[in-house]
Amino acid sequence: MSASWAGSGEDDREDGPPPAPPGAELAPGYAVVSHLRRGEDLDVYDVWSEERGCRCVAKTIRPDRVGHESATRRLVHEGELLLRLTHPHIVRAYDLIRGEALVLVLETLPGETLAHLIDRGEPRLAAAEVAHLGRHLCSAVGYLHRHGILHLDLKPSNIIATGGLARVLDLSLARPPGWVKPGIGTLGYMAPEQARGGEIGAAADVWGIGAVLYEVATGEPAWDADDLDDATDASLRTEDLVIPPAAPIRRHRRLPASLAEAIDASLALDPAGRPSVHDLDAALSRVV
Repeated sequence: MSASWAGSGEDDREDGPPPAPPGAELAPGYAVVSHLRRGEDLDVYDVWSEERGCRCVAKTIRPDRVGHESATRRLVHEGELLLRLTHPHIVRAYDLIRGEALVLVLETLPGETLAHLIDRGEPRLAAAEVAHLGRHLCSAVGYLHRHGILHLDLKPSNIIATGGLARVLDLSLARPPGWVKPGIGTLGYMAPEQARGGEIGAAADVWGIGAVLYEVATGEPAWDADDLDDATDASLRTEDLVIPPAAPIRRHRRLPASLAEAIDASLALDPAGRPSVHDLDAALSRVV
């Protein structure tokens, strides 16, 4: 089993009390096999499900964050969303247990996150494979949008790909279109309107798809996260962050014009200048 999808390691932490040891019961019928990852609020475990007779992934509140309202709210929100959504390109939830501990149980997925593959310097995907990945993302995102939900955190560490199938992870930031506070998302992948805060819509997720495809195609992110971090530190306010235009992708790699134009258009600074998810999918379908 591969559990690398549970986190890219970018937010892996070793602070706080130790995680539950192997054999411990997180919730009735779910025994810890191993601890996978620690984030700011959550611990992620590989667990054995007695009922299903298989291994699953379990997300639960860190021992030192139990009682934190925001952490609890986000985990419940993600669990409730995933339990009512069913799509081949979105990870499935099996259970949301609200017992002595709050535990979200998810399917275990084979393969690795795109972030792992990029970090390892795997050979770049062929243009047709980049387009294929993009169409899977458009399918997942379009499904979310039809259910009135924006993902708002599309990035290589939240996408796992194996055997020609892409799956989107982590709906902890997902919410309906509308007003958001500044900085909802991940620096380097959130759209300018997310950084500024205010009214956002489907175009924010189109930006996320474009940022992922840019990085997968070139091996480099569209923006240097360190530069953005420095800019944010200098202004001290995410909403003051100025995101420069991304360099046209063909400066980094020769790609079919239809693919390059689709990715570049997805990263237009003005949300009105980006294609719809449907139009982006149509453009990617023409890549040969």
